[in-house]
Amino acid sequence: MDKLHPLFAHPTQKLWNSCLPRKSQLVYPIFVVDGENQKQPINSMPNINRYSVDLLKEFLEPLVIKGLKAVLIFGVIGNEDKDDVGSMAGGLGKDSCVHKALRVLKQAFPQLLLITDVCLCAYTSHGHCGILTKDGYLDNQASIKRLSECALSYAQAGADIVAPSDMMDNRVRAIKELLDQHPNLRVPIMSYSSKFCSALYGPFRDVCCSAPQKFDRSSYQLPPGARQLALQAAERDLKEGAGYVMVKPITAYLDIAAEIKRRHPDTLLACYHVSGEYSMIHAGAEKKLFDLKRVVLEYMEGFVRSGIDIIITYFTPELLDWLE
Repeated sequence: MDKLHPLFAHPTQKLWNSCLPRKSQLVYPIFVVDGENQKQPINSMPNINRYSVDLLKEFLEPLVIKGLKAVLIFGVIGNEDKDDVGSMAGGLGKDSCVHKALRVLKQAFPQLLLITDVCLCAYTSHGHCGILTKDGYLDNQASIKRLSECALSYAQAGADIVAPSDMMDNRVRAIKELLDQHPNLRVPIMSYSSKFCSALYGPFRDVCCSAPQKFDRSSYQLPPGARQLALQAAERDLKEGAGYVMVKPITAYLDIAAEIKRRHPDTLLACYHVSGEYSMIHAGAEKKLFDLKRVVLEYMEGFVRSGIDIIITYFTPELLDWLE
């Protein structure tokens, strides 16, 4: 039988089951590094920084006071700590900056919903989202086993939701089966179900130092024109046990979001307003082509109008002020 309780276990998840645009729909992506007193600016993304764990409370507290309800956590490590299987991503007995961040944030902000990205690209020496064979091809079965280990380790460290972004086949089922072996963990899956091989991820790869070393990711991320594949991916992930599904990027793919919502009106749908979309809007505003606030709010209203319930956006700090 389907388990519904994990989908409304957290107060923020309860708020998601409503219709009007509101602060509780926003999820703020944050980037965490090891070390102390680290605030590293990102040239390609205005106002975005990497933070060491010791600075997270000071960084997020003003946003929580303004109404921040959820964050999506990404870890960033140095090349010297990367290997072929992404050992530092978790699950192999190593404590990453993400695990440390989960523990710190859970104690500092008990009501803040903590979502962890589950992927290997930022932790592997080859920069791909899964494990490669000796011949350099993706090993799907080895990859989903490894991703499941990562997801479990995040759940055990305090994640409220795990969000696989790798696009390996059947990873949702593998993660759910492993999580279900630990009934004390009430952690649902937010799947990056309809994730396209987009040109808009460049700034993010700059932040996470996660660009692939050899071939690109077009063999496992969806072709931009693949409407039917995107719908099939969302359908499959829901059948495999995803509590939430996502469209990424979103601006050029609102038709996909609207159709998923039409087919699954009772499923909470997320979107990721990605780094390239964020940086392009900033670039246009800096050139005084338009007003930043008006354009961002117009995008957000379009997302909600298309049926999106959860908006992952780097504009969250500004929106917490604007939505007053």
